Amino acid sequence: MAQPSNTFSTYDSVGNREDLSDIIFDISPTETPGMTMAKKTKATATNHEWQTDALAAASATNAVIEGDDATTDASAATTRLGNYTQIQDKVARTTGTEDTVKKAGRGNELDYQVMKRSKELKRDMEASLFANNAKVAGNDTTARELAGIPAWLATNTSAGTSGSDPTGDGTDARTDGTQRAFTEDLLLDVMQSCWENGGEPDVLIVGPFNKRKASGFTGVATKFKDVDDKKIIASADVYVSDFGEINIVPNRFSRARDAILLQKDMFKAAMLRPMASWDLAKTGDSERKQILVEWTLQMCNEAAHGIVADLTTS
Repeated sequence: MAQPSNTFSTYDSVGNREDLSDIIFDISPTETPGMTMAKKTKATATNHEWQTDALAAASATNAVIEGDDATTDASAATTRLGNYTQIQDKVARTTGTEDTVKKAGRGNELDYQVMKRSKELKRDMEASLFANNAKVAGNDTTARELAGIPAWLATNTSAGTSGSDPTGDGTDARTDGTQRAFTEDLLLDVMQSCWENGGEPDVLIVGPFNKRKASGFTGVATKFKDVDDKKIIASADVYVSDFGEINIVPNRFSRARDAILLQKDMFKAAMLRPMASWDLAKTGDSERKQILVEWTLQMCNEAAHGIVADLTTS
């Protein structure tokens, strides 16, 4: 059917207002379970240090005769460890005109960009926490870098063929090996090693593919939503083993090839300068804000944690 002659339609009009929704739809994930569960502590220098210690091995032959003189037992010094603080930042900049014109979905453009950059910085911190990265002292031309969790784990580990563990003090990264399927036996072997060394891990961090694998393990007991933590971790599987219960938590920003067992009270985020923002000097018809944080990982005792490394991811 043809349109009647001289009918004025929307195709002819030049004065119709636009129909632009006042909502901006963004599904970029911002959950950072590792940084959220890490206890916060204060750093006071760019090389944040702590100490570890261990008891002598238990001995069933510790028996002395009646009336014997006391013999002094050997003493061992503590181990002093450290990690460098890493500076991470984001900068937002908008023109004076852009901040003035009327916009949909936000008021002030600079405020909106700062909000986005803050979320991006939060994601960068999570990625750094789980990066297989050795610490870097830095200098006037090289940025300091923190050693991520995989670079500390050397005691309770399982690696693929040709894979090898780091030294365990953050000075070197682990060497990736041949990838293999994630199995329940691999997990239990590392959990047993953690327990034998005094650790009590309570969280397993995995990528999405291996989260599905772990959900099929026979030790998975319950699926739940935690009322207090649901804004951070939507759901988790409780895995019940001979060595305790762990929550299996998927993480978008950890390495997908790693399954990392963590004891939550044995790693911390040490803040030298907590996240903050400020105006940068005005050099023309624009405004700039910098968002910055300086922090590092305190791996209180790496023997409390474990890793099943070199897992397939598809």
